[in-house]
Amino acid sequence: MICAGYGGGPEILHGVTVHAEPGQVTTLVGPNGCGKSTLLKTMSRLLPPRSGAVHVGEVDVHALPPRRAARLVAVLPQQPTAPEGLLVGELVSRGRHPHQGRFRGPSARDRQSVERACEETGITGLIERDICELSGGQRQRVWLAMALAQDTPVLLLDEPTTFLDPAHAVAMLDLVRRQARAGKTVVMVLHDLNLAGQFSDTVVVMRDGRVIARGAPRRALTEAVLAEAYRLRADVWEDPVSQAPLIVPREPLG
Repeated sequence: MICAGYGGGPEILHGVTVHAEPGQVTTLVGPNGCGKSTLLKTMSRLLPPRSGAVHVGEVDVHALPPRRAARLVAVLPQQPTAPEGLLVGELVSRGRHPHQGRFRGPSARDRQSVERACEETGITGLIERDICELSGGQRQRVWLAMALAQDTPVLLLDEPTTFLDPAHAVAMLDLVRRQARAGKTVVMVLHDLNLAGQFSDTVVVMRDGRVIARGAPRRALTEAVLAEAYRLRADVWEDPVSQAPLIVPREPLG
């Protein structure tokens, strides 16, 4: 169980346990400030837990040197930043740094990984562009490409659909699901409950730093759980095609 917080501040996570499986997409949902991003930061080694451990297989990622941990876990943060003047291709190539020796240039495998990541995210035509010139949605796809180029067994994504229009959001999550089907363990944070229901194998619902529900989308995203998590009255129907839950918000609860 993970307990975590920032510096000497109050505890944000209160005994949270999450099991994410290879080949599946696990999605963290919940209201603002419930601890989703804090949990993802703890899982990604950006924030050390106050108690508990984060394991990939039998390995505690917080006990590893940074370079070795980066070969296991790649992360797309919520608000990534890049130095001015950096080209798209240069940023994506940085995803290969954990696999390179200190005095060795990029290998054929490095170049192939970068090329494949750019193709998968649809940014091949942008590789010579300055990142500062791109739209928010384009930047989001570039950052995802860097995470994919890192070629890790675990992929952590904090709001991967930020700045994306509906078509690109669906394309992004379809790509994320394909990464899982290829064998990766994918954990992501989403605010859009309908997208979470459609593209997740497991949904973890959080409230006030605790897990209040988990399971397949149809089991985790119920009217009762949404009322408890979000203080929201909502209707939940079943998509006749995908059988995923369709959530229609109605009104906040007092």
